Amino acid sequence: MIAAYRLAGRLAAPYLRRYLRRRAARGKEILLRLPERYGAGQVLRPAGKLVWIHAASVGETMSVLPVIEALAGKAEVLLTTGTVTSANLAAARLPAFARHQFVPLDVPGWGQKFLRHWRPNVAVFVESELWPGLLTECDRRGIPRLLINARISQTSARNWRRVPFLARRVLAPFRHVHAQSAGDAENFRRLGLRDVLEWGNLKFSVPLLPVDDEALTAFQAQVSGPVWLAASTHPGEEQIIVQAHRALLAAFPGLVTMIVPRHPERGAEISALAGNAPRRSLGETPQAAQIYVADTLGELGLFFRAAPFAFIGNSLSSFGGHNLIEPARLGRAVITGPHNENFLEAAAMLRAAQALVEVTDSASLAEAVRTWLKRPEDAAAAGLRAEAALRTGAELPQRLAALILDNMR
Repeated sequence: MIAAYRLAGRLAAPYLRRYLRRRAARGKEILLRLPERYGAGQVLRPAGKLVWIHAASVGETMSVLPVIEALAGKAEVLLTTGTVTSANLAAARLPAFARHQFVPLDVPGWGQKFLRHWRPNVAVFVESELWPGLLTECDRRGIPRLLINARISQTSARNWRRVPFLARRVLAPFRHVHAQSAGDAENFRRLGLRDVLEWGNLKFSVPLLPVDDEALTAFQAQVSGPVWLAASTHPGEEQIIVQAHRALLAAFPGLVTMIVPRHPERGAEISALAGNAPRRSLGETPQAAQIYVADTLGELGLFFRAAPFAFIGNSLSSFGGHNLIEPARLGRAVITGPHNENFLEAAAMLRAAQALVEVTDSASLAEAVRTWLKRPEDAAAAGLRAEAALRTGAELPQRLAALILDNMR
């Protein structure tokens, strides 16, 4: 099965090159850095021991930043990711001893070129993005590999059990699997993994989202009336939010509803949906009684602080949910749809703290927002409970950094 997968990768290589160029034309890749996707290293490998950490996108990158910080003075670090937004985050947040490269697509020759250039002393994969070809190349070179903050749903575990040979080749060689919850740990054990660590979820240890204080002060001065936030939204959810906004205007005539789309490039589309709503990427300011489309990168910390509570997307019309932890750690209560499969543990903790409201449609969303806008003291108290519920795991990054260093060849 692995041989067939690798053959398919070789045959697909010419088509993948064209695919990446098309993505670059749409802003989904960085044209000058496409060689990295083919395995080429565009900067020199640093001298000494090197830890390679792979994090798929923004959420995984944020969660592993404290681990990278904990490796300071002990090893050099290469971080790979697969999205432009995560590359921008890495450029802004990585410490000086770490560097970023895009992960190569899983074509045998590209993975081999990548590993020949970087020669990592240990490979660390974050959460759930596992490339069989790259993992096989690590094994051939004797590169120890670890899986940290790992998650696997019951559905994914069932799918792995249908291909036991592939599961053994991909999962069994991990020296350690650190699961982010007890449920994930049990699902890994059912696949036959024995050394599964339950040390907690790294996402509870991430640094607070940054904010430019001057920008926050200026933004708050622009919003004269009540305000709330819908963050990390996906197609289908914005229509529900617009309907909720319009339903709330009778009670809150000056209401500003901020929408921060998961993909900022959708800003024009969302603005049109909301009646030509002002957009932050165009330098426009919030207007009373209107939607405000916050279609910029790197400002989510500002918007969470500017609103008393937040709805988190990918949970109503989409599937899996986005990060409930970021607003909660900033003392913001959370509204969510029914789909939080990627954040079950955080959702359960916030639910138990009475800091989470779950909605299903525009009417229930409007009612949740109305309740907290009418009683801001209740929203503030729920935010304090949210922050307290997730105040845990301060020592986990150092513990995982020690595990990584102990497994370097």
